[in-house]
Amino acid sequence: MDKGSRRAMTPEDITRIRFVSDPRVSPDGRKVAFVVTTLSQEKDEYLSNIWIVDTAGGEPRQFTTGPRRDTAPRWSPDGRYLAFISERQPKKKGQLYVIPTDGGEPRCLTDLKNGVSSPVWSPDGTRLVFISRVGGWQEPEDEEEKSKSKPARVISSLKYKYNGEGFVYDRRPHLFVVSVDGGEAQQITDGDFADGDPAWSPDGSLIAFTSARHDDRDYDNAVDVWVVSPEGGEPRRVTDTSGPAASPVFSPDGQTIAYLGNRFLNQAGRNSRVFTVPVAGGAPSCLTEGLDRSCENLVWAGQSDWLIFSVPDQGDVSVLRVRADGSSAPEPIIQGERQILEFSAAADGRSIAFTATDPVSPPEVFICSVDGSEARQLSDLNRAWKAEVALSRPERFRYDRDGFTLDCWVVKPFGFQEGTRYPALLNIHGGPMAQYGHNFFDEFQVYAGAGYVVLYINPRGSQGYGESFTRAVVGDWGGGDFADLMAGVDEALRRCDFIDPDRLGVMGGSYGGFMTSWTVGHTHRFKAACSERAVNNVHTLFGTSDIGHSFSEAQSGYLPWENPAWYVEHSPITYVKEIATPLLIIHSEDDLRCPISEGEQLFVALKKQRKEVRFIRFPDETHELSRSGRPRHRLARFHFILDWFDRYLKT
Repeated sequence: MDKGSRRAMTPEDITRIRFVSDPRVSPDGRKVAFVVTTLSQEKDEYLSNIWIVDTAGGEPRQFTTGPRRDTAPRWSPDGRYLAFISERQPKKKGQLYVIPTDGGEPRCLTDLKNGVSSPVWSPDGTRLVFISRVGGWQEPEDEEEKSKSKPARVISSLKYKYNGEGFVYDRRPHLFVVSVDGGEAQQITDGDFADGDPAWSPDGSLIAFTSARHDDRDYDNAVDVWVVSPEGGEPRRVTDTSGPAASPVFSPDGQTIAYLGNRFLNQAGRNSRVFTVPVAGGAPSCLTEGLDRSCENLVWAGQSDWLIFSVPDQGDVSVLRVRADGSSAPEPIIQGERQILEFSAAADGRSIAFTATDPVSPPEVFICSVDGSEARQLSDLNRAWKAEVALSRPERFRYDRDGFTLDCWVVKPFGFQEGTRYPALLNIHGGPMAQYGHNFFDEFQVYAGAGYVVLYINPRGSQGYGESFTRAVVGDWGGGDFADLMAGVDEALRRCDFIDPDRLGVMGGSYGGFMTSWTVGHTHRFKAACSERAVNNVHTLFGTSDIGHSFSEAQSGYLPWENPAWYVEHSPITYVKEIATPLLIIHSEDDLRCPISEGEQLFVALKKQRKEVRFIRFPDETHELSRSGRPRHRLARFHFILDWFDRYLKT
């Protein structure tokens, strides 16, 4: 199908895309297992299965056939088995299974009411460690008992709830070990702590994990690396409680643990760096001190002395490597105008499997040598869909403001014709410490397919431009970030004569929702707006959000009673009298990150003034509605947004 005969992307296309994730290269480097997820509008749920592709080439093939979600494929050390998590049992959360890689029926290894996550094979292939939540009130099965009152919740911790999880104060995640040959899973950590990120030592005598177990864990963001015997017992702390730590991995000789983190308590926008620390204890060493980027997704490259990690970098996500002894500076191995989402290294350290995406390509699986050479694409599961749909590749430009060089991307609408002016939507990202860039974002293509120019910008506060740029937004929400965005719109209008300056819309979610609400309270240049899951009152966010007690303090530099004026001056609700732009407010009723009261306050304030406002509430959804909400809700959300902007920008 030639480009001219392709159709526009519509909201329903998100149910036709195969979303590829979690690539896991086999120990011998000959195969890659990965997850393929689709959205079922009919069943109103996500369906996932595990696929396998040969690294030598050939078509990928579906390997599991679970009726709902099969995820987290993990090769046994000898490559003979795959462990995975499956929701194939009715009314049960995902359990741990193993299946022979040469075919056969999967065997279930666990039966835990709270399900399992993060499975990791022991080096000898006889056991797996995983995470499961322990405790929590369970709804009775007896119908008569169900009608009776639930017990009171007794709260003594600040960190008692979490978006997407609900109340967690009585359901802490802990480590379990289970034998591949069967038997009951054994819990090996306990207590009023949240444990995660398990990793085996090469000799199988220790399991590293992360946990905040210090007295002040309720009041700071410090997390330590610990080690524990696979038989259980008292864990031993390896790091020094100086800041957050994550993703521990053992060196091939078992003497060192590498991890991601920083050494700043309660400070927003700090770079996450690569550290190593002796397993026996000692001072951590930073391997990326001279790299002004935040590090993610750490793995040890098999039996080599290389550590591999990714960094957001001016709209891209690249993969770098650094020698574990610190003898060389980090060097890039996988780059380009694209984003590397996930990767794994073969046990022999010779190859890396990864998923990559660009603005007109959903993620697919790739393989390359450990130095980044000989990269090849292994999957093309969206080939037929891409041949049918016209996707618009964004055009990037840069502009300078206030000592910063900023990125803006412009997506032209479907059926673009020179000499025609089109309405435009400014889309503002959340975080604020995130980044837009060279990845496939279904929203931008849907809006372009509906006839809109899409503008997206990385203002100060974004990742990928260095720590000082990221931290420039701290204490200044609605200041330099707002000015950066408006300057980007001005520059886009100057460069792009196809944008109609009288038909501009603005939208965003979370911090992007904050910026949308803030924008319409500070300018009337936009003819319509959509504020989603927004922060509209920073003061009330402090005590109602799952992370508000720490997030608000880190972003402002103050507790509310220390500087109440800051909280008032930096809340969009303060400027509600100035809002004249028709505003669509979208919020999820189970959002614990930006609780729905944030949307309610703004809606009532505007309605009392008889302003043009509409409030869309999605039941049984969290802060992640637009990313992982129920398929029918995601489709409905798209249509609400398009109908709203069509009403004000297309007449």
